[in-house]
Amino acid sequence: MLNQSAIILLLLPLVYSAGQSANLEIISSKQDFQVGEEILLVCKAAKEGDMTWFREGEEIDDEDIVSKVDYTTSKLLIRKASLSDVGTYTCKFESEDGHKVEAEFVLYIYKGPSFHDTTIYHEFLEGADGVVLCMVTGQPAVDVQWLKDKEPIPSTPGRRVQKTSDNALHIEKVKREDAGTYICQAQIKGRPIYQQLPVSVVVNAPPTVHIREEVKKVAVGPETNVSLSCLVGGLPKPNITWTMPVEFDPSRHLFNSDRSQLTIRSVVRADYGEYVCTAKNKIAESSATFMLHVFEPPEVFISGDQHSVNVGERVAVSCNVTGYPQPDLHWLNKQNGQELDMAGRIHVLDGLLEIKDVIPSDGGLYSCMAVSTSGNASRDVSIHTQPGPPHYLTVTPGPTSVLFTLKTFPINGGTPIKSFVLQWRKNAIEKWEETIIAASDVLAITDLRPYTKYTVRMAALNNVGRGQFSIENTVRTEGKREPDSPAISTDQAKVEGNSFSVPLEQSDNGGSPLLHLNVKYKEEAEKSEWHKMQLPSDAKSVNLKDLTFGSDYHLEVEAVNSNGSSIPATFNFTVPEEPASSRMTKGTVAGIVMLIFLVVFLAVDATCCYRNRCGLLMAVAGKLSRWKDPGLKKVEEGEGTTNGDVTLKAISKPRRSIQQSGVQTISKEAGHLTEVTCDKAPLTKNEKLHPTTDA
Repeated sequence: MLNQSAIILLLLPLVYSAGQSANLEIISSKQDFQVGEEILLVCKAAKEGDMTWFREGEEIDDEDIVSKVDYTTSKLLIRKASLSDVGTYTCKFESEDGHKVEAEFVLYIYKGPSFHDTTIYHEFLEGADGVVLCMVTGQPAVDVQWLKDKEPIPSTPGRRVQKTSDNALHIEKVKREDAGTYICQAQIKGRPIYQQLPVSVVVNAPPTVHIREEVKKVAVGPETNVSLSCLVGGLPKPNITWTMPVEFDPSRHLFNSDRSQLTIRSVVRADYGEYVCTAKNKIAESSATFMLHVFEPPEVFISGDQHSVNVGERVAVSCNVTGYPQPDLHWLNKQNGQELDMAGRIHVLDGLLEIKDVIPSDGGLYSCMAVSTSGNASRDVSIHTQPGPPHYLTVTPGPTSVLFTLKTFPINGGTPIKSFVLQWRKNAIEKWEETIIAASDVLAITDLRPYTKYTVRMAALNNVGRGQFSIENTVRTEGKREPDSPAISTDQAKVEGNSFSVPLEQSDNGGSPLLHLNVKYKEEAEKSEWHKMQLPSDAKSVNLKDLTFGSDYHLEVEAVNSNGSSIPATFNFTVPEEPASSRMTKGTVAGIVMLIFLVVFLAVDATCCYRNRCGLLMAVAGKLSRWKDPGLKKVEEGEGTTNGDVTLKAISKPRRSIQQSGVQTISKEAGHLTEVTCDKAPLTKNEKLHPTTDA
């Protein structure tokens, strides 16, 4: 069974502890209570004792408010809260052994906040000032905050949208983006108690109608369609109507979904007139007028699209125009954008364009234009002539050459410059020599004599012909010479095995193209011969192979042009010793095979001698022992015996009955000679014994 204090604690929906100490605490469901609510505070001790309640330091002895639940629990009950109940409540506890402790609880009582007579829907006219009131009451005090899209609206003075001192929302010169839902949030001051009220703001705007073209011009024809569009604005969205100079024909007059665009199909002359677009909403109405002109488009006819003429000659081009209404004819020089008239060297008369004494700057495009209220049309004509002389020209002498540099191209005469004529001569008596160079190539005269003075000039070429020459320039050519030595990148040289490589960098070619590179190298040992090779002029490296291991080499590289060879570029390098793993040659392999064969042969021969007393090793050993041991020689000659017999291992045989092909050894034991030999055995199993030999 649960005791009374446990039941009270269970009844608290949300326990809030305050003034908690090691042995005492005050428990409540919350800290903020609304006027009229029931308040229950429970003081809970860790052991038995007496409890006393105080409010703002004064003891509460009202039994209807304070009551003891058990020896460890006391409760304070306010059945109907009022604003006067606000304050700090203290529970003092004294145990039976005289130990005292207390806990405090701050109680807050509020009323509201409440919204009274606050309008939640407002409509404002675009551009006007708007004020939205928020009427709030509450105790002890209420703070008001305005929100839009969860963002607070500040009360900073000078802002277009702000909260005023009387808690109203002020919108200066209302804009369409100000429409939406605003939140008036009222909060009990200093406490987390608040209420929110949504307020809708609607922005109204009178209709506006804008058109891109007040006058529209179209040509008559069954394939001609024209669209008239009016851009309509306003809040609420306006309705659109059209007024037309002809009766509405649903087969030719089409509208889009909101009727803001009218399309007229297969335009006819009767469609000419005013078209009125009208937009209307509950605020006002507005309209715009289109003027539709139906015409026959102008056309232009000229005597030729292109005319080529030499400088100093005359050229004339005729032009005629048609259309409804009759268009005016104008000639335009498209090089400078100027209109041509009847005066001057270039003039127009009755549609005829005439240029007297053509100069290079006259070349280019000219346009004959037909201009009327119904539209415009034009045709271009190209007049081509020779280009003008080159200006801003720089001439630079080089090794047996002259380089021309243009800061700007000459006047092209109305057609692109394709190439240039370069001329030169040594004196005024000689004829000009010339060469033609493409405009995209290097403009240079080559293969001239060195250290020679020349007079040079140039002229431009286009499809019409050659233009005037530039001012003559006098230059003195430089001489050709041998090229500079190639640069060897020694820091990038590589030796791999018995191969060597090193990068090359080309230097000045001395004014003449390189023909090739001469490469030679040799060992630094005495009486070594040069090895020579030739590389192409654009070679990027020198590569040598099959060099001798463990040798020092000397390398020389020369660049060669038509004038001679450069000073050699030299480099010394060393090829290291051959690694042991790579020294085996064919002779080495043959020697190893012979050695293996000899070892196997000796092993087999030794086995034959040991087991069967035969073989080549047995014979060689026997002869060697006879030459070196005098005692054995005496035995063979019969010395030390009485009858010339030789005793071998206690077997008595005539001396010459034993063939001396085995190995014999003699040693001294106990003061006499002991002879140990190998009796002759057949070299093969099928060999027969001599008839005089005992088996």
